[in-house]
Amino acid sequence: MSRMLIVNLGGTSSKVAVYHEENCIWAATLNHSLADLKPYGHYLNQYEYRKEAILKEFYRRGERLEDIDAVVSRCGPVKPVAGGTYRIGEKLVADTLAGTYGEHPSTLGVKFAFELSREHGLKAYTVDPPISNEMCEEAKITGMAGVERMASFQALNHRATARKYCLDRGVNYEDVNIIVCHLGSGITIASHCQGKVIDVNNGLTGDGPFSLERAGTVPSGDLIKLCFSGKHTEQEMMRLVNGLGGLVALLGITDGRVLEEKIASGDRRVALVIRAMAYNIAKEIGANATVMCGKVDGIVLTGGLAHWSRLVDLIKERVEFIAPISLYPGENELDSLAAGAYRALVCAEIAREYQ
Repeated sequence: MSRMLIVNLGGTSSKVAVYHEENCIWAATLNHSLADLKPYGHYLNQYEYRKEAILKEFYRRGERLEDIDAVVSRCGPVKPVAGGTYRIGEKLVADTLAGTYGEHPSTLGVKFAFELSREHGLKAYTVDPPISNEMCEEAKITGMAGVERMASFQALNHRATARKYCLDRGVNYEDVNIIVCHLGSGITIASHCQGKVIDVNNGLTGDGPFSLERAGTVPSGDLIKLCFSGKHTEQEMMRLVNGLGGLVALLGITDGRVLEEKIASGDRRVALVIRAMAYNIAKEIGANATVMCGKVDGIVLTGGLAHWSRLVDLIKERVEFIAPISLYPGENELDSLAAGAYRALVCAEIAREYQ
């Protein structure tokens, strides 16, 4: 048997599922409102709250940990590594918790998987960590000595969706150039050039379009002034960039359904902010087209916000001249985590060690 408990923690949700081999037995999305999360402050303080919610759902479904072979979590930000399946060990947990390479609630899932594996003798895996080492050399260089750009993005869903797009068209991932846009709590837009992600905005530490809870690129001078204004600590500034930026800061709303209702009722401020978000997304897509010298086979929109027709239409009208646009709403991350871990369990793929 290869029965796996899989968790995928996002900014305002905890996804939990049980798979037998590569087949989903059940899956649930546990939504956490901003009001639910506010008392905890920094996301690291949410660990016990998230753990309790996940295990409560697991046991409610009649599951037993004795029947589980492996616990699998989406990976938190770690140092740049190659794609593939990794064992979750102490070093990987320590690097994600330290936040050295960025901060994201998926870190809590890594800790959850590791602790459960130690307590119950299970295997613990993660698949396709978010920081890739495939960026072209030109993309890494900035105009500030000692500061390099790095690829920190939703690599798991990016690659899974890119491969599904190629499978649906009967082409090889290694033979095409596509722009993949993950539209979620964070927004990352990447150049997938013949099987490698050669450029992508750093969605964790303030690069690219603003999103539901991330500030995106902002004027550097104004940001520096705010840092030295004495109004915020370093940790608070990082939260303004990731967690309390974007629509959280501008509107205090992240639920697309509520935003749509406000726009439909004539709220001009909300409508303007959403147009601005679509504008920034489209501009980033255009930038990625130049990375591949305009030789783009397709543009793929994925993530939760790809369900929102208003946002999708606003993006389409600005970029559909570049290449055909395909929609893959939602995320394929649970399936991808299960497939990667299953390959390791049956030794079809050798699980990597994070050093």
